[in-house]
Amino acid sequence: MSGDELVAVDGAEDIVLRLAGVQVAISNGSQATFQIRGVGAVDHQALTPSGAAVHVDGVFLQTNVQASLLAYDLARVEVLKGPQGTVQGRNASSGSINFITERPTNDFEAYADASYGRFNRWDLQAAASGKVAEGVSGRIAARYLKQDATLENAGGPKDAGGVRDEYGVRASLTFDLGEGSELLVRGHLEADNGVNPAPRNSALVVGDHQVSVGADGVRPTDNDFQGLSAEYSTPWGAWRITSLTAAEGFRQRYGFDFDGTPTAIANLSYNRDYLQLSQELYGRIDWDGGNTLVGVSLAEDDFSQDYLIWCGTLDPVTLAGTCVYPGAPGRVGPTPASTARAVSLLTHIEQTRRMGAVYATVDFDLGSRTTLTLGGRQTFERIDGEGFGKHIYADGVRALNNRSGAGLAQGANTIDEDRFTGMAALRHRIGDHLLAYASLGQGYKSGGFNGEVANNVTHYQDEGLFGAESVDAYEVGLKGSLGKALSFDAAAFLQNYSHPQARIFVAFPLPGGGSITSNSLANLDAATVMGLDVSARWRPLEGLNITSGVVALDSEIEQRTGASANAAVFNGKPLPFASRLSATLGVKQEWKLGAEMAASVEIFAKHQTAYYLDAEGRGDRRQDPLTLVDATARLVLDRQTELSLWARNLTNEDYALSGYGFIGYDTFRSQPILWGVSMRATR
Repeated sequence: MSGDELVAVDGAEDIVLRLAGVQVAISNGSQATFQIRGVGAVDHQALTPSGAAVHVDGVFLQTNVQASLLAYDLARVEVLKGPQGTVQGRNASSGSINFITERPTNDFEAYADASYGRFNRWDLQAAASGKVAEGVSGRIAARYLKQDATLENAGGPKDAGGVRDEYGVRASLTFDLGEGSELLVRGHLEADNGVNPAPRNSALVVGDHQVSVGADGVRPTDNDFQGLSAEYSTPWGAWRITSLTAAEGFRQRYGFDFDGTPTAIANLSYNRDYLQLSQELYGRIDWDGGNTLVGVSLAEDDFSQDYLIWCGTLDPVTLAGTCVYPGAPGRVGPTPASTARAVSLLTHIEQTRRMGAVYATVDFDLGSRTTLTLGGRQTFERIDGEGFGKHIYADGVRALNNRSGAGLAQGANTIDEDRFTGMAALRHRIGDHLLAYASLGQGYKSGGFNGEVANNVTHYQDEGLFGAESVDAYEVGLKGSLGKALSFDAAAFLQNYSHPQARIFVAFPLPGGGSITSNSLANLDAATVMGLDVSARWRPLEGLNITSGVVALDSEIEQRTGASANAAVFNGKPLPFASRLSATLGVKQEWKLGAEMAASVEIFAKHQTAYYLDAEGRGDRRQDPLTLVDATARLVLDRQTELSLWARNLTNEDYALSGYGFIGYDTFRSQPILWGVSMRATR
């Protein structure tokens, strides 16, 4: 994806609207986990990476919090479907999504883009690039996005419908060091100061694009993201050596109404701090009959989170609410620390990941038309975690949770992973316009600690952790063109999914009777995904471009052992966010209106059949089929000025972005139709 395709992208999650076979779950209103060809854990924990590895300018982003990045000044987005087991093989069980930003240029160029739309939406973007000194070029880009609530809150404050107030700044410098050597330094800073959208509870009767919550759960967001990287490339004999050193981090403070109703039952907040350091070093050499790439990857990240649940108005000192959160009394255990009622829950977790990997790929030319590619990656990973779970009494006393008297909710553990993933591909060119291929690919995603409420000591023991998942994929396909007007890709694939990570819902009995639903991440036994993936690009007439894609897949969970004490709940069910059919169609017509004027109209649509929001495959957690349509009309007045009218979600679909169990079932909802006008000036 590049050029005009990226104009309508606010964040990473928006790219899925242009891709068949790619879906995204937006958890907690702002965290993106991607599913590619049906594979990818759906989870709202910040400790859990997406099954699709997300990179920005080659830097791997470990958490789903970072995956929902504010997008601006993008050159292109690359999506690799199917597990990646070599160069981009870290936590890439379903594939890889790569965001590439614009680089500094030697010649001066600049643009400014201003947009205003429905819900008082202001979107301002600008960039400037050019030569700074001899051998040095620079670029600076920025974006500011402000938007009022798009969902209507029928039960209280307007801001509960989700307010956007975000900005980002990115700067980069390239240094020509001579003799083919180059250094590229990038830095970025983003902030989100809006209000997280509230979820919708399934028990409520509300209209499309409505939620209904009270004022007690509406909390401002205070999120900051920052990063710095240095990419050095130089020749070394016949080799080309590249080093990429990076630091990424965020500070996150936000929350929302947990129960999704106007009644004061439960609110939650997250306080998170995160830092990751990474180093990639790889070299490539071309030789007679092929080429070789070898590399090493090192990374370490530190994560800290306080997860608080309370009811009513929060006392910022004691962290007690003014009413009882229903889940608090059941965590007290046999020896209460106070005669007062337990009203709030606080869970703290710290996690450190250390990763090292070596990888290589080799291309062998088997004649003039056939190429064999072999690759492998050996990954070593250690995950250390520790934490505690406490209940807070109305008088301010705190004590460790001890549900069922199993032991105090405090502990530490270590997960060690040692995985080899490989790939093999055979490509054969048939004539001048057709390529046939067959491939085997492997990928995996590491396990980790559950960031949910720690009930007792078992939370930190092996039974409270979730393990790694892996995918073996087999694919055959054709890529080709019919003349200059039509190009196409077609593939058939089979994916064997071992120990898929899935969100498990468990009934949590309340001391006074009744129950709430507890959530945790666990491993199922296996799943199988098979399907077809076809795309085409056609230019039947001058100025007319048509793009299309269709992915048909069948997924089935195989669960023979107990999971949540009931294997039948999962066995035979489809994977979550795995529509049996997804299709895209884009039509763009361009006209020349003179030497410097031009106009264009573009309509893009994506259809998805029904899908389930979690692995239980229940009818009340099913998203019905939906069709999303975007449209843009552009008028280029001269080579430096452009006016646009745009609309998103023209069909005004109201659909679930993700869901979780608590009291009933809660879902985060999509935005209604948006429209607006933009003006862009370039130099």
